[in-house]
Amino acid sequence: MKKNTPDQPEKKPASYYDLHTEAVEELVSADKENTPRYSREELEKYRSGKVKWRMPEWLKVILIKFWFYGAVCFFVFMGLGMYVGNQLDMLFIAAIVLGMVTDLLINHFLRFTEKLPGGSARWIMVTRRGAVGFLMNLMYGFLLMFLVVTVYNTINSGIYAITGGDANSRLLSVEPVLFGLFTTGVDTLCVAIRNTFLRILADAKRK
Repeated sequence: MKKNTPDQPEKKPASYYDLHTEAVEELVSADKENTPRYSREELEKYRSGKVKWRMPEWLKVILIKFWFYGAVCFFVFMGLGMYVGNQLDMLFIAAIVLGMVTDLLINHFLRFTEKLPGGSARWIMVTRRGAVGFLMNLMYGFLLMFLVVTVYNTINSGIYAITGGDANSRLLSVEPVLFGLFTTGVDTLCVAIRNTFLRILADAKRK
């Protein structure tokens, strides 16, 4: 056991709890005029985690869907186009891939990035999970494919009519950017209709 040497005076336990009353009184009596003031710019330098701009949720959802739908066009129409000659077969394959991508990739990604549980439901057409939800998304893929083909045919028919039936008129072709935009737009419209119908149904039940 270590003993106190003559050069080191023994410390009393009470000395560790001595309060400097004068310093405490000065701190309590200090007013706001005596405290230093700093500009807002100076204080902002020492704040961590400051976010200047945050992407809106709707824009994030649109970009995610646009990217995945454009990838479907790239890998299916441009990748399998040289192997599948029949146009109906190509549309059938694209519809299945659309449904699978919607269920397995897009919906899972939106649920993974949601801030609150169930917050991504308003951006998803088929909110049900499991095998039943997967089959419903496959059917939804056929609906998306049908609507996108209708959009292409409508625009090309309008271009053909405006040009007076010119065979050399420049019609829209299937490529990732336009296909992604059209599919995202059609999907957004379908989800908006579903949300409106559910809101009307909920209001009717409440009344």
